[in-house]
Amino acid sequence: MLFCYNKYMKKNDKFIGRCSGYNKEGMGIVKYDDIVFFVPGIIRDETAEILIVKMLKNYGYGKMIRLIEESKQRVEPVCPVYKLCGGCHLQHMNREEQAYFKTQLVKDCFRSIANMAPQVNKVLDMADPYRYRNKVQVPFAIDKQGNIKAGFYRQHSNDIVEFTDCLVQTKLSNELIQYIKKRLQDLGIGQYFRHVLIKHAHNTDQIMVVFIVRKYPFAKLDELAEELHANFKKIQSIIVNVNDKETNVILGNHEEVLYGQPMIQEELNGMYFNISSKSFYQINPAQTKHLYDLAIQYANITKNDIVVDLYCGTGTIGLLAAPHAKKVFGIEIVAPAIEDAKINAKNNGIDNIEFINADAKVGAKMLLDRHQHVDVVIVDPPRKGCDQATLEAINIFDPKRLVYVSCDPATLARDIKILSSYGYQIETIQPVDMFPMTNHVETVVLLSHKSPDSVINVKVEFGEGDDKISLDAIAERAKKYQPKPKITYKMIQEYVEKKYGFKVHTAYIAEVKRALGLTMCDAPNAAEELKQPRKHPPKEKAEAIMEALKHFEVI
Repeated sequence: MLFCYNKYMKKNDKFIGRCSGYNKEGMGIVKYDDIVFFVPGIIRDETAEILIVKMLKNYGYGKMIRLIEESKQRVEPVCPVYKLCGGCHLQHMNREEQAYFKTQLVKDCFRSIANMAPQVNKVLDMADPYRYRNKVQVPFAIDKQGNIKAGFYRQHSNDIVEFTDCLVQTKLSNELIQYIKKRLQDLGIGQYFRHVLIKHAHNTDQIMVVFIVRKYPFAKLDELAEELHANFKKIQSIIVNVNDKETNVILGNHEEVLYGQPMIQEELNGMYFNISSKSFYQINPAQTKHLYDLAIQYANITKNDIVVDLYCGTGTIGLLAAPHAKKVFGIEIVAPAIEDAKINAKNNGIDNIEFINADAKVGAKMLLDRHQHVDVVIVDPPRKGCDQATLEAINIFDPKRLVYVSCDPATLARDIKILSSYGYQIETIQPVDMFPMTNHVETVVLLSHKSPDSVINVKVEFGEGDDKISLDAIAERAKKYQPKPKITYKMIQEYVEKKYGFKVHTAYIAEVKRALGLTMCDAPNAAEELKQPRKHPPKEKAEAIMEALKHFEVI
């Protein structure tokens, strides 16, 4: 047995090391001879014999081949394909250690990405961490022997790991996958199938089945649909979705309903929500209630508040907020989700909410163009987080309270760092375990504007008797006679872009100033220097420039 005791380590060398913590994927961190190794399956404070499977310049990857000191937090994984499947990563940890990992993950992201060390509450755990998913997307393929395979991809691979009972999916979802797999083999139509998507609404027990196929129509698909709704009475919707593009995107653009309705319904907090094949809905219904209850609680909405729900999806958070608010605006780029949101509002009798089908930054700009006052912003972006323009729009909204719901601690920390530079401070950080057994965690953060802890008032006066004059009065006189600073074209451009989201040419600024009879200064690329004849600026840009000139007290 070869053990390595120097820093010139290479693949297939072995060493004995102790795990000190975890990386963001849940791999154990083992340091040896000042080199960091990432080792799957090892738990904090365990000692093991490690085989080096990959060696890079400053770090490496290892495989645990012998456990020497075992942690009390270790449990036996209950899934038979746990080590092969790329779905769950933490089944070897008990609930306490999974909670530690997820809480620490949020802390580590804030420290390393945002250079911040805020207090992070312990993750809100789930009592029963199995059978929680309401959505399953299973890839299908045909092997060299002509047999149909259905399962999940092996981690970092396109190899399918088959399963009979995935413990984070509902039993009925698993039964449907096995039934469809068998019938595709019997009917000889497996070559058309790419994925099968199943949505199972836990609280209403309604099911949607989506066949994602390479082409359509083809024989015997209607026969399969008829069999399914005959044998599984809870199915309310069967859809065929056509995706003929060889990409990683699962759903295609064209789809048709084979049976039932184009959506199913789910219940949450006494409201009912329509869910289509493409609309987003949180995958863990039990924890979703806790997550959204926290978001609404943190927002502290009153009857006089205007609320903006960015990335609103099917309108879930916005509709839950609406009974507490004066008005809610929901913004979402996915058109089918917006249509579902409008139906959800109507079905639940909510009339003080308006949905805008637009990218978050564009929708925010639309509200800013209306000069819409906003008291509370709730933002629930996709994993990539918010872009700079969206964060700037939030800053211009200037809400009293900002609630950020995130499924990725890394992009959350990045965005909070930017928001803190705008004057927001963290009030509460609460991780929620929406994805037990995996290395993912949802987080809710409440932010508010910074305000001084205390103010000291000091009165200073000069002179004697009736001639006394205060320092404040002197300052006011000085301010009154102080010459105003020069307002540059660049200042006007920056103000317009920040407030309205578009740029204005210096030539347009010059045209507006000329029309107002204002003193002209040399402007780079002024109207006279344009190659084309001078043109008047568009109305919206002229109005924006006028607003900037008023802001800087030029007019």
